[in-house]
Amino acid sequence: MIIYLDGEFVPKERAVVSVFDHGLLYGDGVFEGIRAYRNRVFKLDDHIDRLYDSAKSLAMEIPIAKAEMKEVVLETCRRNGLRDAYIRLVVTRGVGDLGLDPRKCPRPTIFCVAASIQLYPEEFYEKGLDVITVSTRRNLAVACNPRVKSLNYLNNIYARIEANLAGVPEAIILNADGYVAEATGDNIFIIKKGVLSTPPTYIGALEGVTRNAVMELAAQRGIPVVEKVFTLHDVYIADECFLTGTAAEVIPTVKVDGRLIGDGRPGEMTRELIAAFRELTKVDGPVIFPEELSSCGCGCGK
Repeated sequence: MIIYLDGEFVPKERAVVSVFDHGLLYGDGVFEGIRAYRNRVFKLDDHIDRLYDSAKSLAMEIPIAKAEMKEVVLETCRRNGLRDAYIRLVVTRGVGDLGLDPRKCPRPTIFCVAASIQLYPEEFYEKGLDVITVSTRRNLAVACNPRVKSLNYLNNIYARIEANLAGVPEAIILNADGYVAEATGDNIFIIKKGVLSTPPTYIGALEGVTRNAVMELAAQRGIPVVEKVFTLHDVYIADECFLTGTAAEVIPTVKVDGRLIGDGRPGEMTRELIAAFRELTKVDGPVIFPEELSSCGCGCGK
């Protein structure tokens, strides 16, 4: 495995950061999880834009331009011979002292890792997930804004621990006011009477790249899409429910806190959006190996 680290491509054994890096000491940094499908990096522009927005919110100046950062991602895939991959792009505050002050960190650390991933077995996409609601509440926007995709993920990890102890693969997190925010690593959607709803980002939801793609796909198909505040009651009585995320993609949820959603099987609209999303991944994003671009334009090499 070859890793990009601060301007170099090095074997994973040499891809190390200092124990004085504030990303390690304080979770001071930002990251993106990105997917490559069939020789294309999906929604790369959107991921890079969000990375730089998160950094700006943390008053962190990334020392390379967006165009160069995109090439870092593509070249990392090339160096590893990957056409299908999960990519982790990270920018930390950089090396400083043992104090909190970010001014003591003169230059951010940048690294990029590309590897394979399968978050859920295919069976879950066919039969759906059984999830719970956890007691952990979503971070307050005025304390640690969830829209910033930072290295400080303890809020999500607390919730994931609860899910693990309950023996379920995912969990729903509410905000401090009791409204549904998101899952531990995914956005949440519900469908009621043909209308697709998802929580607005201002209540504590990350503006997910997959979330936005699914909303666009739904609108293209004439499915009404709204961002609105809702409670667990709305989830329990929904006709359908699904989660979205870079690693999870679009995955049905068929039981929440012991209540069956709809008839307890992935719904028709959910299946339609899963199929549409998978088709989109075939054609969206810059090509990793241009010489393999096929006549169909999907990058499959055939």
